[in-house]
Amino acid sequence: MIMCENLEKRYGKKTVLTKVSFQIDEPKIIGLIGRNGVGKSTLLKILAGHVKVSSGKAEVVGKKPFQNLTVAANAIFIEDAITFPSVLTLKEILESAKSFYVNFATELAFELLRFAEISERNYHYQLSKGQKAVFNLVYGLASRCAITLLDEPMNGMDETIRDDMYRVILKDYIAYPRVMIISSHYLHEMEHLVEEILLLHKGTVELFAPVDEVQQLAVKLVGQKVHIEPYLANYNVLAKRENGPIYEVIVGANELPLPDNVRMQSLSASDMCKVLTGIKEGSIDDIYRKSESGAQYL
Repeated sequence: MIMCENLEKRYGKKTVLTKVSFQIDEPKIIGLIGRNGVGKSTLLKILAGHVKVSSGKAEVVGKKPFQNLTVAANAIFIEDAITFPSVLTLKEILESAKSFYVNFATELAFELLRFAEISERNYHYQLSKGQKAVFNLVYGLASRCAITLLDEPMNGMDETIRDDMYRVILKDYIAYPRVMIISSHYLHEMEHLVEEILLLHKGTVELFAPVDEVQQLAVKLVGQKVHIEPYLANYNVLAKRENGPIYEVIVGANELPLPDNVRMQSLSASDMCKVLTGIKEGSIDDIYRKSESGAQYL
């Protein structure tokens, strides 16, 4: 359904994506994860056919996606910047949607708007940021496109409505399975929802694996530095952090026995992704300790 092979995207001299390769062959919900600026939105725009690749290959439903009518009919891309005709009310937008998406679930869309307490008489540009996010997500899900691409769909929503919208995503996926790729900084909220994680780092694919496999990649050792450090040569050390008397080291999962007086903690998929894309050693606390040690006060 989706295939990328050595995909690259450049804007002038700036390379945003480089040698991106992955394949999705069946309906599933995938979390597209990565730090700001790694190319998540660019990748989604390429898959939606809005942006042309610079080199390499991208195929969606067997077609090159850029300005392709087949892809346009089978894929929808929802982002913050999506706009609708300013002369149409939300009611008119939803009623006309079936002209573009033959599977559009019009009645479901109206029901979800009523649930979110958004009046169908409103105009899209009149909505608050959170209301726009809800409407955009409802529109994207109700389209029932075979390829549904959601770029930070929860931005602006409060915590309560986010919880409801995660349930909507899952229920609609169960009712109408398709490929859903959700770009989000809220992975800790979505771990129960996504089946696989596609992690971008420095413009390329750092990891593409099922959530449960990601959770088993590493563990955290917690204790005093004197108890942990002598054993680190035996481990694949991924990150270290010293917080007062507590020393935390994240290491690749293995069957080695634990040092004395050391606890082992499992990691969430969100934590694991932070480890793979974050600073390997030190923390904000270290910066402030250094700053305070050199501070002079009058």
